Amino acid sequence: MKSLRVDGQRNRERIVAAASALVARDGAQASLEEIARRAGVGSATLHRHFPTRQALLEVVFREGVAQLCAMASAQPGRNPAAELAAWLEEVTVYTATHRGLAAALLAGPEGLSPWELCCTDMLLEVLNGLVARASSAGAIHSGATAEDLLRLVNAIAVANEQDAPTARRVLRLALLGIRP
Repeated sequence: MKSLRVDGQRNRERIVAAASALVARDGAQASLEEIARRAGVGSATLHRHFPTRQALLEVVFREGVAQLCAMASAQPGRNPAAELAAWLEEVTVYTATHRGLAAALLAGPEGLSPWELCCTDMLLEVLNGLVARASSAGAIHSGATAEDLLRLVNAIAVANEQDAPTARRVLRLALLGIRP
């Protein structure tokens, strides 16, 4: 991507922020016109930065996943079970409230584009670390894998799209089953 002027970068950031909020509210089919309006830019500006809906959604999802991964990386490791559970809860709620992301992650490598696969890899990389710490501390069942937990989180999120409180409650119940 070529370097943007300061005003262009600011517009891009406002478009992504507006898109993230509207995707959380309306799902992947959020109105591009409403996104542009909320960002305070014209439709042409939105399309200059993001020529397709898919291009915009990819950035929204990638940035959300990057934030989730940063949260996991910031965990101090003092209470591995609680840190793993808290992060899985964040992923579940994010996925449940960002319709489309859960379905993409559940599709597996066969259905994902290289871009989407990168997001899955990002999640698995940090989740592997959290699982390893929790497993070493004897806080989770030795057979629990990062891949299994990611599938679990996504299944719960898909089943409870747009219902974060229920997704959170169901995940907490499911996590009781991975304790030794």
